[in-house]
Amino acid sequence: MKQDTLGWRAKFGVLGPSTNTIVQPDFEGMRPRGVTNHYSRIFTPNAKAVSNEASRAGTEVIAGNTLDAVRSIMTCEPHYLVMGMSAVTFFDGRKGADRFVRMVEDEAGVRVSVGSHACAAALEAYGGIRRIAILTPYWPAINAEVRRYFGEMGFEVVRDVALECRSWIAIAEVTTETLRDTLKRLDGDDVDAIVQVGTNLSMVRLAAAAEMWLGKPVIAINTATYWHALRANSIIDQMDGFGRLLADF
Repeated sequence: MKQDTLGWRAKFGVLGPSTNTIVQPDFEGMRPRGVTNHYSRIFTPNAKAVSNEASRAGTEVIAGNTLDAVRSIMTCEPHYLVMGMSAVTFFDGRKGADRFVRMVEDEAGVRVSVGSHACAAALEAYGGIRRIAILTPYWPAINAEVRRYFGEMGFEVVRDVALECRSWIAIAEVTTETLRDTLKRLDGDDVDAIVQVGTNLSMVRLAAAAEMWLGKPVIAINTATYWHALRANSIIDQMDGFGRLLADF
């Protein structure tokens, strides 16, 4: 069988909101030799998420436009899909996540890694984690969906922070200082690990650093999702700079 000249190990089709500016460079930074990422943007107006209701409605628009992006990316015949958005993959708990995966895979004819299941798999990979804290750019109504999902997956959410970003683009504008301070607020002896959700937050490098000064797993969703996609394709390359998940597991 003929192989792609650059993607001779795997061609990944990456799907993310058109407003997202973080996923693409994050995934490129974690890409091993012989793997290529091919980005398909899910049409997403830069919704002004000024309330729980507006935030949820904006997220539903992204979900509704997903399959158009799937059909577009499949024209380059990727081996696997990587979902570069997270909120809708947590909706309606574990069954909702499974339903979303089936919808995408039925349309694409290939498998997909999604943020919710990837984060749960990452927590299991570390081992011994049951109590977690959660950081998101969302509003409380969406955080409730994230808490529900992790609860159904067997984890206790001790506390969470919703940064209540006012638009999709504003998520990428959250500063390292704000994120660092929020991690410190979330940490405590009652927490085994911290999970960051929201693919347009720039957290992959900060999470890796935070693992060292907090002394516990800090999982950035973009790291977890790309790690999950690599391992699902038997690509076991380990790399430094992105935390223990990619370095050790």
